[in-house]
Amino acid sequence: MNAYVLFILVALAIGGVAWVFVYPILSGERKTERRMASVAAAEPMAARRPARGVQKSRREQVEETLKGIEERRKKAKRLPLNVRITQAGLTWSKRRFMISAGALGFGAVMIVFMVGFGLLPALAAGFAAGCGAPLWALSFLKKRREARFLDGLPDAVDVIVRGIKSGLPLLDSLKVIAADAGEPISSEFRAIIDTQTIGIPLGDACAKLYERMPVPEANFFGIVVSIQQRAGGNLSEALGNLSRVLRDRKKMKAKIQAMSMEAKASATIIGALPLAVMTLVYITSPQYIELLWTEPLGRLMLAGCAVWMSIGVFVMRRMINFDF
Repeated sequence: MNAYVLFILVALAIGGVAWVFVYPILSGERKTERRMASVAAAEPMAARRPARGVQKSRREQVEETLKGIEERRKKAKRLPLNVRITQAGLTWSKRRFMISAGALGFGAVMIVFMVGFGLLPALAAGFAAGCGAPLWALSFLKKRREARFLDGLPDAVDVIVRGIKSGLPLLDSLKVIAADAGEPISSEFRAIIDTQTIGIPLGDACAKLYERMPVPEANFFGIVVSIQQRAGGNLSEALGNLSRVLRDRKKMKAKIQAMSMEAKASATIIGALPLAVMTLVYITSPQYIELLWTEPLGRLMLAGCAVWMSIGVFVMRRMINFDF
């Protein structure tokens, strides 16, 4: 029985590490993020001043802005931990996060070791609790915050459009959103206002929104405002078009989720079926199935089944992971 418990703990630890580090590669999420970043990459939108006596056209200014975005995308590297904490919506410092993760891992080691499972299972549980769980929590909070932001961004853009058409400056419209909108829209637009207050141009301040909220829609907003601030044009019309694009993307995402729900349900049933059958057999005939963890050949077969099941789950996940 101890060998069975040891196998479960080691499998959970390996699964946690694979979920955090290996799954994004196998599932295609990294490839999707790189593709999305190629379209909408963070860029401070720093434009060069034209030479004296030479007035650049609107098209040249737009081309320079987009070229700067492409150069910034090529220089992009893996985000540091403090940036990931900020994107998750936490106010923790990097030191506090690492201390909390270490305390969580140490607590898991002590609890598992005191229960009597041995040193190796305790270390495996501590690694999973101290490394896998905090990073998974950051990823979960980041995605949930991004979903809330995308849900409220089209309405915020509509408020800006109506404010500009009624005669309000862009900054005053942003202040209205920062004061009346819900989280995380209000905090993000409040950060834009605070950034502009310290002397950064409003276009660059809006462009920095993507650094805190790394979704294409946020960078679309920053690009539209930055280009308008530098090249001029009808901002209300540009933001109105952006609002329609954002709502169309939202509808498309909901349609894709609805169409893929049947495939996801089928994959969930197929993935859970072996575990359900194993549980039922253990309840009805425990002596029959105990050979899987009491005999060396049975443990080897159990490990092989776990590996093949994991591969099957990853393949099914990639088949039903629809991105646009």
